[in-house]
Amino acid sequence: MNFVSYKKRGRKRMENYYILSDGSLTRHENTIYFENKNGKNYIPIEKVDNIYCYGQVSLTSQVLHLLAKKRILIHFFNYYGYYEGTFYPKTKLLAGNVIIKQAEHYIDMKKRLILAKKFVKGSADNMKKVLSYYKLKNKITQIEQEIENQKTIPDLLNTEARIRIEYYSYFDKITKQQSFHFEKRTKQPPKNMINALISFGNSLLYSTTLNELYNTQLNPTISYLHEPLQRRYSLTLDLTEIFKPIIVDRLIFKLINKEMITKKHFKKDVNYCILTKSGKNKFLQEYDKKLKTTLKHRQLNRNVSYKHLIRLEAYKLEKHILDIKEYTPYKIRW
Repeated sequence: MNFVSYKKRGRKRMENYYILSDGSLTRHENTIYFENKNGKNYIPIEKVDNIYCYGQVSLTSQVLHLLAKKRILIHFFNYYGYYEGTFYPKTKLLAGNVIIKQAEHYIDMKKRLILAKKFVKGSADNMKKVLSYYKLKNKITQIEQEIENQKTIPDLLNTEARIRIEYYSYFDKITKQQSFHFEKRTKQPPKNMINALISFGNSLLYSTTLNELYNTQLNPTISYLHEPLQRRYSLTLDLTEIFKPIIVDRLIFKLINKEMITKKHFKKDVNYCILTKSGKNKFLQEYDKKLKTTLKHRQLNRNVSYKHLIRLEAYKLEKHILDIKEYTPYKIRW
């Protein structure tokens, strides 16, 4: 399959479009097409939320002009399926007072540490929930007691790393397929199939979170736990820490344990560390379903999707920065 789209339900029905093959995006008047040797696919631009490019895709400036006009982000991923960059149209939502307040909370180390610690604590709480779901006792609670005592960002990141090492040590007890052996987290490149799935899923969640930030008044380059460096949207990294365990990791366990993804979905010639096209397609389908899944929100007293939870998290952060309400990271109940 060269081109797939997965519908999302809501007040206005929108779609994520995933391009898995090489080709080109072209524009005719106010219509965009994806075209390659297998044919031409029309993209209903009025119903597009995001476009994800996993193949080598060329496009014209006229395509970018239309995407900018419609405020549609297009995300690019490399051969391994890892995030490379985003066409990020000029947003109409940025507000000077919010940017100033964001910068103040970064410059003031006391304020920055408050937020950074909340991201680490929120992430740790959701890791514990995941392990609790599988009835696995762990030492995360003992390690996270160090969070409040840390006085610098590097020390806090060290604690966060130790929590994550403890968390990852239980993955082999959760996965049921014998061929999926995790051992430890490895990147660039991943050393095995589970690491490949984690990297693929984290890159996807990064782009999803960036899209949600785009629809708020927050500037995605000003962050607190991660350093705001050139050429990266570091606030996105902060927020994804909260949702990696409950969106990406739980999805990976489902895919493996239900044998929806097996060894055959990885490329043998690169030591099984890259998903095949069918493997990517399966992961993207299930990821999209996960984003659409709804759960009861305690404060709003209504059902919201996992995708909307990410935007709500950004709204909460914005209120904290504007001194309206203290930020409390989202914690899953089950």
